[in-house]
Amino acid sequence: FGGRPKQGWRFLSRLATRCRPSPAPRLPRAPSSFQDGQEFRIVSGSIHYFRSLPEQWPARLRTLRSCGLNTVTTYVPWNLHEPTPGQYDFSGRLDIVRFIEAAQQEGFLVIVRPPPYICAELEFGGLPAWLLNEEGLQLRCSDPKYLKRVDSFLDHFLPMLATYQYSRGGPIIAMQVENEYGSYGNDHLYLRHLELKFRQHQIDAILFSSNGAGDQMFVGGALPSLLRTVNFGTGADVEGNLKVLRKYQPSGPLFVTEFWDGWFDHWGEEHHTTTPTQSMKTLEAILSNNASVNLYMAFGGTNFGFTNGANKGYGETDPYQPTTTSYDYDAPVNESGDATQKCATFRALISRFIGAPPVPIPPPAPKLAYGSLAMTQSAFLFDAAVLQSVTARTVESATTLPMEALHQNFGFVLYSATFDGPLSDKLFVQDLADRALVFVDGAYKGVLQRSATLQLSISAGPGAHKLDLLVENMGRINFGPWLADRKGITEGVRIGSQFLYHWTMRALPFDDLTRVPFGQLSAAPFAGPTFFRGNLHIASAAQLNDTFLELPGYWKIGPQQSLYVPAPLLRVGDNEVVVFELHGTNNNRAPSVVFTSFARYGRA
Repeated sequence: FGGRPKQGWRFLSRLATRCRPSPAPRLPRAPSSFQDGQEFRIVSGSIHYFRSLPEQWPARLRTLRSCGLNTVTTYVPWNLHEPTPGQYDFSGRLDIVRFIEAAQQEGFLVIVRPPPYICAELEFGGLPAWLLNEEGLQLRCSDPKYLKRVDSFLDHFLPMLATYQYSRGGPIIAMQVENEYGSYGNDHLYLRHLELKFRQHQIDAILFSSNGAGDQMFVGGALPSLLRTVNFGTGADVEGNLKVLRKYQPSGPLFVTEFWDGWFDHWGEEHHTTTPTQSMKTLEAILSNNASVNLYMAFGGTNFGFTNGANKGYGETDPYQPTTTSYDYDAPVNESGDATQKCATFRALISRFIGAPPVPIPPPAPKLAYGSLAMTQSAFLFDAAVLQSVTARTVESATTLPMEALHQNFGFVLYSATFDGPLSDKLFVQDLADRALVFVDGAYKGVLQRSATLQLSISAGPGAHKLDLLVENMGRINFGPWLADRKGITEGVRIGSQFLYHWTMRALPFDDLTRVPFGQLSAAPFAGPTFFRGNLHIASAAQLNDTFLELPGYWKIGPQQSLYVPAPLLRVGDNEVVVFELHGTNNNRAPSVVFTSFARYGRA
């Protein structure tokens, strides 16, 4: 291949005779066994292995097969695979090799979109947060400090995929170089460096770039040696966008790498949907123009833990918009893995162009409403033993430090300082990221939030007083010019015009709650950040089903009002349920949760 794209395009044409849908095709050892002359059309769907569990991958893939797809596409999140420099994790839901093997077993070809940057509405666009703690490092360009970190990961990762390329008997037919780079920069030396790194590791699959349908994006975000592809969504001007693509890709296949058949949700918005008919019309126009396509998303899944990203427009004063835990995306296969009407509509359409899929659409997986569950134990965060049990590290500094300086990726930071009274003034937090609960001498005073309220009134009598700010990272920005989104308090805290100094900062990643010293519920009011624990007992394996967890009062602004609980997380016997309540509970009663059989969207 050697960077000569037309050779790669001929490789696509050689796929046809053996890659027609079949229950479990055996891919030959080399593409030379194919005969030229028969066109192969990629009809792919995006599924991110890290947004579901390994036990669910075969069923998810089989359902995607039933939608009519012959290829699956996945991003690779650098931040999850290398949570700290030099320490790699490819286990559990991060086992990409197991996922690729499962996809091949289902008869799929595979397209991989590797690091460094992936967007994907994932925290920091898939970049590791510890990059922000390296002085002088510049993101997504040919800065030597950045490239050193990128090369270190790719040198570890790419050899894992090389043996799974189509040329070696595997299913991988193409890989992406960077991601929508034209929407961010124009550093061609950077793109060329990545391309050469792929080739250095014997990646002979098709290498491509992916951009929006704009002149500036195609000029700045691509290289002549990379196949250019385009992204757009439901209702777009298909022929106009493909015309722009053809302007910069005069020959070779047309490929819509991302056809947005739904959309993701931010907190405080309505749940996004597109009708099957709307999306079908756009997809039909793509296929009618003899283009290949990748549905983004075919299956969305879940932003487990604190892995959701956030958005902010191009303007400096544009609001910060965190993404929800659910990444359902109104995709053809929903968050719990069930085929929707969109799947059936797409199946009928795709069958007209590449033939009917070899498997029927499966019925929905069983769901179980376990009912209401009362919390029976609690642990108040500010109790010394509880705070110690969840503190990863404590740092003292004259000034406030961002979360990254505490070597922390996700979760909360507790900032503590003292001030002297008497006073009655405004408390200001400069450059808050992203939400802070304010306490004076242990008493709750209010909440401050990025893009909303960054000041509140406080009063205190004579003497020394303690100020605590519990700051939550709600998701680093994943797209656009504001990627360097450091979390915590990055500038300082002041009362009136006077900055406060000498801070104690506790890193609270909440990644291990096994040491929290829970006690029995007391009659005292629950008026602050508190852990609650309850026990869900499941009597038999027959009752191990997917379910949805509703928390009364869970962020009222919506749109997400329930959390998907995959069946593989449950077990026969006792299941521990822990809830972290930030603001206290209504009527001073411990909360209860409700397990239902369906997802709920809206505003409480």
